[in-house]
Amino acid sequence: MVYNVIGAMSGSSLDGLDIVLAQLTEIRGQWTYEIKAADTLPYPADWMQRLSGATTLPAADYLVLHSDYGRYTGQQILAFIERHGLQHQVHFIASHGHTAFHLPAMHTTAQLGDGAAIAAITSLPVISDLRAIDLALGGQGAPIVPIGEKLLFPDFQYWLNLGGIANVSAITGADRIAFDICPANRVLNALSLQMGHDYDEGGGLAAAGEVNEVLLSTLQQLPYYALPYPKSLANSFGIDTVLPLLTSSGLSVPDQLRTYTEHIAQQIAQAIEPLHLHADASQAPFNMLVSGGGAFNTFLLERIDALVSPFRIDLVVPDAQTVKFKEALIMALIGALRWRQEDNVLSSVTGASRDSIGGALWMGSH
Repeated sequence: MVYNVIGAMSGSSLDGLDIVLAQLTEIRGQWTYEIKAADTLPYPADWMQRLSGATTLPAADYLVLHSDYGRYTGQQILAFIERHGLQHQVHFIASHGHTAFHLPAMHTTAQLGDGAAIAAITSLPVISDLRAIDLALGGQGAPIVPIGEKLLFPDFQYWLNLGGIANVSAITGADRIAFDICPANRVLNALSLQMGHDYDEGGGLAAAGEVNEVLLSTLQQLPYYALPYPKSLANSFGIDTVLPLLTSSGLSVPDQLRTYTEHIAQQIAQAIEPLHLHADASQAPFNMLVSGGGAFNTFLLERIDALVSPFRIDLVVPDAQTVKFKEALIMALIGALRWRQEDNVLSSVTGASRDSIGGALWMGSH
């Protein structure tokens, strides 16, 4: 079977709306993909402000934002279809939305971007609310991309995503596990903005700074890091918990960036070390696929590589399109699995009571 699916994803770093058209092919249980078109659409200032302030809104205003953002997403997808000449080629849309609340202890997660509104605007079937059933089943609802790593990128032993939040996936024995490690680009970008840069290109700003051991030790002792997996982070953790520790340190911004870059690298190495105990040494060296915007941060990659090399792990950065659009691509796959009524969220990753078929389906036309 061949499915032409639009995947839409808004990451926690607020760098924009990612949209891909993926041609997904399934033959006897084996999946392959081709990205036919892909765009990242930076948010205008007003949408940056509305999305970043979503969690402080009264309930009625939040619901209006949910609807408005759904209509905005639908309009951007229509423009994407027009821009790339994709009329009458799209089978359906899988939209992740933009995470506002993530409270797994209360079985609750909320992604802005009403699927019904997207369906009404585009007149296409839309699959949304991809995480909700996993939360209802007692899971973390995150990460959900490991199903895509399993089916689309099977030739690796580790998968690292450096987005607004850094997360890792791995195979331990018969199980596939994954969890959020620490905030990443969301914090680095916020610090870079203080120096007039949207992000720290290549990690050059951080490389010019020095590690402050006192601040680094404070960061390393945050309680989240001692929790066992499955576990996941809300977007607010980076901005509300981590960033104030950095900005109140009295250090220069380059020193804050350098210290936090070191923190990310150390947390990744510390997260991988116990997972590596399950690795079959005869398969070394092991390959780790690195994706997300942080994969372009060469200084961060150098620090990660230095700390994981004792485990005989080689970092593999794929082509730029895969780096940038891997998550939107996997949202398209999750949508295709939902369309086929096949499991698309793994309980071994999230801690839910069972695997599940996640996503609400909205029909855009009769």
